Amino acid sequence: MNKFNVKLGSIFLTEGLITQEQLDRAMEFQKQNAGQLLGEILVKLGGVSEKDLAIVLGKQFNIPYVPTKELILRPSDSETLLKLIPEEIARKYAVLPLSLSLNYLTVALSAPGDLILLDNLRKITDLYIHPMIATKSDILAAIEKFYGEGGMLKSAMAASYKTDDRGVMIKEEAAEESLGLDNIVASAEKAPVIRMTDLLIRQAIKERASDIHIEPLHDRVKIRFRIDGVLHAVPSPAKSMALPLISRLKIISKLDISEKRLPQDGHFRAAIDKRDIDFRVSTIPTITGEKMVMRILDRSTLELDLSKFGFEDQELALIRKAIHKPYGLILVTGPTGSGKTTTLYGALSELNDIEKNIITIEDPIEYQIVGINQVQVKPTIGLTFAAGLRAFLRQDPDIMLVGEIRDLETAQICVKAAMTGHLVFSTLHTNDAPSAINRLIDIGMDPFLVISSLIMVAAQRLVRKLCPKCKEAYKPNPALLPETFKPESRVLYKARGCPECSMTGYRGRAAIFELMLLNDRIEELVSRKAPLAEIRAEARKAGMRTLEESGYRKVNSGETSMEEIIRVTVTTTS
Repeated sequence: MNKFNVKLGSIFLTEGLITQEQLDRAMEFQKQNAGQLLGEILVKLGGVSEKDLAIVLGKQFNIPYVPTKELILRPSDSETLLKLIPEEIARKYAVLPLSLSLNYLTVALSAPGDLILLDNLRKITDLYIHPMIATKSDILAAIEKFYGEGGMLKSAMAASYKTDDRGVMIKEEAAEESLGLDNIVASAEKAPVIRMTDLLIRQAIKERASDIHIEPLHDRVKIRFRIDGVLHAVPSPAKSMALPLISRLKIISKLDISEKRLPQDGHFRAAIDKRDIDFRVSTIPTITGEKMVMRILDRSTLELDLSKFGFEDQELALIRKAIHKPYGLILVTGPTGSGKTTTLYGALSELNDIEKNIITIEDPIEYQIVGINQVQVKPTIGLTFAAGLRAFLRQDPDIMLVGEIRDLETAQICVKAAMTGHLVFSTLHTNDAPSAINRLIDIGMDPFLVISSLIMVAAQRLVRKLCPKCKEAYKPNPALLPETFKPESRVLYKARGCPECSMTGYRGRAAIFELMLLNDRIEELVSRKAPLAEIRAEARKAGMRTLEESGYRKVNSGETSMEEIIRVTVTTTS
C-alpha cells in the first residue's frame, strides 16, 4: 500500500474527519481508478471538504495553509509574476504565484506531493520554489482574477513596448502623426490593437468605471478609469499605440479618423457579458495628440427608485410632495457628475403613467426611459433647448424636463410653462440650493416670476461609500473634526483598502442632498433682492439641512468617511 496514502488516511482518522469505513471505501475506489489521488477521492465521495483536505495536506507536508478569508491569494507584483508563470501553466496545474523575494518564488498549489510539478516550476522560473497550500477552487478563482482581463490587459500593454536584446525598453520617437490615412486604418485593424481595445473596455466595465480617459503625452499614453467619481491610473501602452488605439475607437464610434483638428462626438453600443452597454465618445485636439474620453452607460445598473437614492425619510417625503404638484418649477443643482440627471430620471420614473404626457429635451440623452418622449438637442440644425421647449408647448404636455437652463430665453419659457399648468424639471450649475435663485435673477429673470413658479430647489453631491469588507473603526480626535459636526458615537469609520475595493477603501456612491422649499418669508426676501446669506439663513430656519449636514449623517451611520465629506462638499456661510 502506498505510504503516502497510509499517512494521509491516518491523519484524516486522527483529526476525526472520516471514519475507518469511509477510508476503506476510498482506498477501494482508488484501486479501481488508478491515477486518482486519495484526497481528491475523499472529497468526491463527500467524506471531507476541499478545505479539510488542504489543511490535512498542509500538516502532512509541513506547508502553510492559505485561508481565503485572509485574501493572501492575490499576487503582490502582478507585472513580474505574470511573466514568471504563464497563464496556461497556472491554469493547467492550478498554481498561483504569490510573491517574489530574492531567488525564492512563493506559489500557492493544491498538490504539494507533486514533486514533478515543483521541479518543473523551478526550471520554468529559474527560482527556488516556496510552496503554500490552498484549495483548488480558491486557486482557480484567484487565477481568474489574476490572469483574467486585468492581467491580460497588463500583458497586452507591456507587449506594446519595444525592447532591445537585453530586455531594456527602447525610447520611441513620436512619428505616428505623419502616417497616411490608409496606414492609420491598417494599424487600427491589427489584431493586437483590436485585442487591446476589447480588453480595455472589458476591464473598465469590470471595475465599475463610469469613464475611460485616454491622453497621449509627449513620451507616453496616460489611461485612467473614473471609478466612484475619482480617476485611477491603469496600465498604459507605448506611445506608438496612441494613434492606432484612438483610431480604432473612432472607427467603431463612426467618427472621422482623418479629422484631428476639431472636437468630435460619437457613440457605439456593445453587448458585454449579456448586458447592452452604451458608450458616448468625445475627442478634443491637444498639442500632444487627440485626447479621448468614453462615458460608459450601463443600463443594467441604472436605479430609478427614489427610495434608493439616499434620501432620509423626511427628505424623501418633501421631494415626493413637490414632484406630485400639478404645476411649477423644480430645479436640481450641482456640478457635472453629481447625479442630477439620475435624480430627475427617478422623479420622472415615479410620475410616469398612461395618464401623463411626459417630454424631455436633453444634451445628451443619458438613458432611454420607456413611456417618455425624449428629444436630443441638436444646435447645428437649430434644435436648442429654447426651440425644443417652444415646440413642446404645442404638444399638450403635462410634465417637461429641460436638461439644463443655460440662458434667459430657456429660463423664461420654463417659468412660463410652470405658471400655465405644467410641471417643469431642470438643472442649474450652482454650489448650493439658495444660489439657484440668484442664478436665475443674474441671467435676467424677474424675481416676481421666479417666486411665482419655483416650488423646490435640490442641491446634491455624490460621495463614495466605505467598502463594507474593510472599513476600519477609529476614535477621532475632536480637535480635528469640523466645528459643525456632532458625533453621535465615540467611533467613526475610515477607508482602509482591500482587494474587493481595488485597495481604494471605497465601493459605490450615495447622494447627499440640500432641499429648499419656498415659503412666504423666502419669497419676500427674493422679491426685494435680499443678499444670498439672508435667503440661506431663512431656509435654514425653515428646516433646510445643508449638504455638509446631510453628509455628516452618513458619517455618523458609518456609510462614508469624514475625509470624503470634506472632499466633496462646499462649505457655505451659515
